[in-house]
Amino acid sequence: MAKIHQLLQGHQERIDYNALIAKHPWIVQKNQQCILSPDSDGLLCGLFMSHMLNWQIKGFYDGKVMVLENGISAAECVFLDMEVYRNHIKSVGHHMVLYNANDIPENWVNFDNCIQANNTRDYDCLHTFRLKYPLATIHLLLGIISSKVKVEVPESAISPLLFTDGTYQNLFRYPENVLNWLNYLRADDPQNPIRTVFENDNLLVFRLMQAMDEFFRERDEISIPKQRGDRLRISNTDGSPCNIEQINRAYTINKDAHQRIEKFIELLSRLTQWPYDRAKWTWINWRLYRFTKSICSSLNTRKFDEIILQHSLLSWAITASKRIEYTIEGSDTID
Repeated sequence: MAKIHQLLQGHQERIDYNALIAKHPWIVQKNQQCILSPDSDGLLCGLFMSHMLNWQIKGFYDGKVMVLENGISAAECVFLDMEVYRNHIKSVGHHMVLYNANDIPENWVNFDNCIQANNTRDYDCLHTFRLKYPLATIHLLLGIISSKVKVEVPESAISPLLFTDGTYQNLFRYPENVLNWLNYLRADDPQNPIRTVFENDNLLVFRLMQAMDEFFRERDEISIPKQRGDRLRISNTDGSPCNIEQINRAYTINKDAHQRIEKFIELLSRLTQWPYDRAKWTWINWRLYRFTKSICSSLNTRKFDEIILQHSLLSWAITASKRIEYTIEGSDTID
């Protein structure tokens, strides 16, 4: 197996934010509607985009269940922290989604309207899985938006921005790959707020550990058994809805789950100084969508092509070299 520094040879390119925005101008447009993944990364993305560009949060999607404000179409929204395999739907994500760059499925145009971190570098599972994006969607958004407008990231925001998606673990587990991606995202540019997060001179290792510990303690105060405080659980392992109640013909988050997730959002808001404006977040009058999530643990080029071409896939992630988790539309479809 090739060593990581050998794999990184020839991968010193840097992102062209202007070209990305020219291809996907909607990412910097104000007053968009969006759907979030219901974890810390999705919540940070929602806070950030609602603060910077007045985006409105209309629902959540976790790969098994989606809740979306009644009367709103998914095609009117941007999915944040989740790739959607529909070329008429806008999305932003960072999972590994391509198996073999030398055998791209014929319907790959379904990702034409998706900003996808690994796809921007033509990374795939078969050849460059060890080089996959090691950060979170919020870090990608910080770079994109700050290329057009000034973004402030206070020192207090470093803990949640390192916590999300296990970024702090990846820093020392895969340092060469993290440094390569920071170079790709232009973290050395003075106006790029990613620099504040990863090149802060004030937080030495010990103080950073203390700051992370303080964040974990506040997160744990919100947690309950089997439900961590840093995410909104909207489905069970069997795909059934969780923490969601039906009232007449609409759905809403139940009171206890609502209080817990708002406490966590308020914690993120206080640390990042991105205001939590309740008027921009929909918590009631949802429509509930249920999908089928499947797993293949013997992935290869042929099986990947079969899965992509034979099913009406909504989203997926290649989570290991031979494993793909994918979502199929059933009786519920999005438009």
